Amino acid sequence: MADEQSTEIFDDLYLGLRAGGALRKQRRGEELTDEEREALGRWNRLSAWRKGVAISGFAVGTFGLGFTLGGLVFGRWRKA
Repeated sequence: MADEQSTEIFDDLYLGLRAGGALRKQRRGEELTDEEREALGRWNRLSAWRKGVAISGFAVGTFGLGFTLGGLVFGRWRKA
């Protein structure tokens, strides 16, 4: 069951990224594809807590990646 939930979180994260791209296109006045309309519809139907988990997961993952890469890059300049 826990493995099933973790894949749902990644699915929600991917759906959020697709919906975000579709929203950007929509704001610029570009025509959306059927796939983009579907992603927006699914994102809008998603519950608030699942949206929160997906957005938080993206934020934490991005921060962690940046922190790790920053440590690798800037850690070389510092002498022990």
